[in-house]
Amino acid sequence: MSSGTNAFAAADLGATSGRVVVGHVTRDSLHTEVVHRFANTPVRLPDGLHWDVLGLYREIVTGLCRAADAAPLASVGIDSWAVDYGLLDADGTLIGAPFHYRDRRTEGAAEKVWKHVNGPELYRITGLQHLAFNTVFQLAAAQDSVALSQARQLLLIPDLMTYWLTGSLGAEITNASTTGLFDASSGDWSSRITGALGLDRSILPGLRQPGEVAGQVLPHVSEEIGLTSPIDVLTVASHDTASAVAAVPALEGTVAYISCGTWSLAGLELEQPILNHAARAANFTNERGVDGTIRFLRNIMGMWLLEECRRVWARQDRAAGQAEHADLIAQATAAPPFAAVVDPDAPDFAAPGDMPARIDAFCRRTGQHPPTSRGSLVRTILEALALAHARTLTEAAQLAGQQIDTVHLVGGGARNELLCQLTADATGLPVVAGPVEATAIGNILVQARAHGIVHDRHDLRALVARTQPLRRYTPSGPHRPWRDAAARLGLG
Repeated sequence: MSSGTNAFAAADLGATSGRVVVGHVTRDSLHTEVVHRFANTPVRLPDGLHWDVLGLYREIVTGLCRAADAAPLASVGIDSWAVDYGLLDADGTLIGAPFHYRDRRTEGAAEKVWKHVNGPELYRITGLQHLAFNTVFQLAAAQDSVALSQARQLLLIPDLMTYWLTGSLGAEITNASTTGLFDASSGDWSSRITGALGLDRSILPGLRQPGEVAGQVLPHVSEEIGLTSPIDVLTVASHDTASAVAAVPALEGTVAYISCGTWSLAGLELEQPILNHAARAANFTNERGVDGTIRFLRNIMGMWLLEECRRVWARQDRAAGQAEHADLIAQATAAPPFAAVVDPDAPDFAAPGDMPARIDAFCRRTGQHPPTSRGSLVRTILEALALAHARTLTEAAQLAGQQIDTVHLVGGGARNELLCQLTADATGLPVVAGPVEATAIGNILVQARAHGIVHDRHDLRALVARTQPLRRYTPSGPHRPWRDAAARLGLG
């Protein structure tokens, strides 16, 4: 595949914000430019919490207009968060607004599934970490709904956006593998699970690999964007973490990573899934990556806790003005360590709400004095994330029988110097931070590989290592305070 241009557009949809990035790629260079940023704000309706997918599609088209103005484009790729989906009727029309994974409708849905496929069998088939909002549980919650009874196609969010751009139906495999409907061993949709749910298998589209052509931009979209000639939409690694892991600049040894944003996804890149009892008990997930690799990882409640705190403080500070993120990190850096220890994955912190009050209540319930200042609270959150990063990577290495020499922290969290240093201290390992826009870079480089500019995963990662700003953090101070902090909540 060759288009005569080396510019690629990545539409990267995160759980709280999105961006469209243009990347210029040669064998020896990689330059990216964010041409459009936008908020991703859910909508609460009488029946629950939903995504504004029409608004997101509009923002993608706006971003592609700006991308086309910046450079002649070779292709476009879309990635997003996992598990959530839209339903299409027989005419290809979207049935209602897709539910948000934080909507509470899935409470009790897992038990419905386990009546037909028990937990151990479900893990042996899918290899998925148990999360209440996995697609399989969302579908169980929707089992008697009018929307599901009318549906003829189920499309995950990036596949839905691709469908609207091209008219082509498909399911990219890295995102499909997060649904709980995918067989981790066979690499196909699981008839056992769809049958147990009473789900018509035909509702699930055919699977696509990263780098395949999904279709060309439809004429009316091409006209709106201002394209002078048709371009392809490629599937890329449409799960944002899969794209981020593709851009991890690890050139040798075990690829250990933390993709840190609203969520922290910490784990290893493996060649085969681990589907045994120990992996299930540790709640690790086996999801597909580029070239059939396995993302063996655990989801950790990431910067969500800090984002929710900042949202509450912004509302409180309307008259005085919102505290800047940099100021909060400076206050946290100056605060005493381990004022309190919290578990970021406690159910208390899953839903939107008054996060400072919830952390205060968690501390009191666990016999601790709550943080007394915003700086101390921010430090408590970042220490909690660092502890969770260390615990997860240690368990992943033990389960996989591998040794970790370096931790790569990519995504927005790579900007947070305090978090990076705390992660190095908690793990006792050097942390290489960057690239910040790892997801968009991975998206772009999968496109560039499809066009023959880069050749394989090592080639792709070597280009990232040569061209992107990276920062190295080494462990500082004794490790014992971290062991003691973990022991305070029985998390060691």
